[in-house]
Amino acid sequence: MVFLSRVEQDDEVFDLSTQKIGSIESGSDKNDYTNVYGSHFATDHLPLHEMPEREMPREIASRMVTEELSLDANPRLNLASFVTTYMGYPHTAEIHNRCVNMIGRPFNCPTDAKGENAMGTSTVGSSEAIMLGTLAMKKRWQNRRKAENKDFSHPNIIMNSAVQVCWEKAARYFDVEEKYVYCSESRYVIDPKQAVDLVDENTIGICAIIGTTYTGEYEDVKAINDLLIQNGIDCPIHVDAASGGFVAPFTWPDLEWDFRLEKVVSINVSGHKYGLVYPGVGWVIWRSPQYLPQELLFNVNYPGVDQASFTLNFSKGASQVIGQYYQLIRLGKHGYRSIMINLTRIADYMAGELRKMGMILINQTKGRGLPLVAFRLPPKPDRLYDEFSLAHKLREYGWVVPAYTMAPHSNEMQLMRAVIREDFSMNLCDSLLQDIKMALLILEGMDQAMITNYKANIRSQRAHAQHQERTLPFYQKERHSLQGKSGKTYGFVTNYFKWAR
Repeated sequence: MVFLSRVEQDDEVFDLSTQKIGSIESGSDKNDYTNVYGSHFATDHLPLHEMPEREMPREIASRMVTEELSLDANPRLNLASFVTTYMGYPHTAEIHNRCVNMIGRPFNCPTDAKGENAMGTSTVGSSEAIMLGTLAMKKRWQNRRKAENKDFSHPNIIMNSAVQVCWEKAARYFDVEEKYVYCSESRYVIDPKQAVDLVDENTIGICAIIGTTYTGEYEDVKAINDLLIQNGIDCPIHVDAASGGFVAPFTWPDLEWDFRLEKVVSINVSGHKYGLVYPGVGWVIWRSPQYLPQELLFNVNYPGVDQASFTLNFSKGASQVIGQYYQLIRLGKHGYRSIMINLTRIADYMAGELRKMGMILINQTKGRGLPLVAFRLPPKPDRLYDEFSLAHKLREYGWVVPAYTMAPHSNEMQLMRAVIREDFSMNLCDSLLQDIKMALLILEGMDQAMITNYKANIRSQRAHAQHQERTLPFYQKERHSLQGKSGKTYGFVTNYFKWAR
């Protein structure tokens, strides 16, 4: 069960560093972690509202979280639920509250005592978080239209054509018209002026992305915000920070994209991306309750505790939320910052080496985007292979470096993308670069006959049941999605099959 949590205001938070023990002097060395209960962490208060500044040894963090969970009821004796339980509540709900506070504060949510508390909840991932954000914007728009005695049957939402498919789903499932700002051959993010020009009386909000799927770029949320204010337009912004929410605050802290901007009313982030937790957890934060209409919430007594709930998924395991809290206190701000900076440095190194090979880079560097490398082959009219064939060749070496067809209106530009994650070291980077060089040499050495045979070999592999397309025959000809209408794609498998045909 997932409940709505609030971000505590500054006057509701006490400074843990001031809570000293008035007793004998500590006998533990600040750097002595050999014994959990002999370390200073045993007498320190656990973080409640903000990520700690420094790291905590993993053994100590694990023990502290385990101790927290011991305060829950024994799940084996929990006869209140029909659900198979191992981790219980209500103390798990307290850990959930802490995560919402620790994630909301780096997004600069309002914590002034004069304002209302920001609200947030965990989700299965950013897809659910985006759907909740869309629902909140739609309901708020409908309420305003009803109060003005105006038609409320044709809502629309504005977004970049390079959005992840979950945005298409949210609009389709909740009967909201999609209005796209299309990419071009040289621009892969939303154009702020075009976005604002699309706003009309039926617009429920604008989606802006911090870390696009294709190129990892940060969209200019501030420019959209400023244009809305300049033109006196009352239109909210939801920021999709699924990938960038745990990156931008540490690699580009001065970038204004979050609740520092007046028009930003909600933000989602994935814990299972750069939040460094296993798949199954996302988060969504609202600036204040006024942006989360009350009629979407359900107050439930379950079991024996009154809580407010706003989810699409009622039953949800607690393990990922607990894992998120572990990472937040284990790594702290310094740990997250160190990891994100290292990943950025490796991505920049890889980008530089690919540029030396003649590749055309599409991503931003030096922390101005996600730690990834997006690139394409240089123009060469007589070349017999493309990005999809290079991706397939790398797959033979074990690497999954996907090739894509870019979003609509980009002249069907093809590109490749390598996401640099926590466990991608410089050593692995060098190995990948060597394999890219080898793959290019092999492909360059193929003549037309060899390329034809190579394609035939790919087709024969794809004919195996294990590799066949998963689209059901009845639904193969859908034309309502961007992929169905324009050929825009999201990943590698579909595309090198398309190339091989």
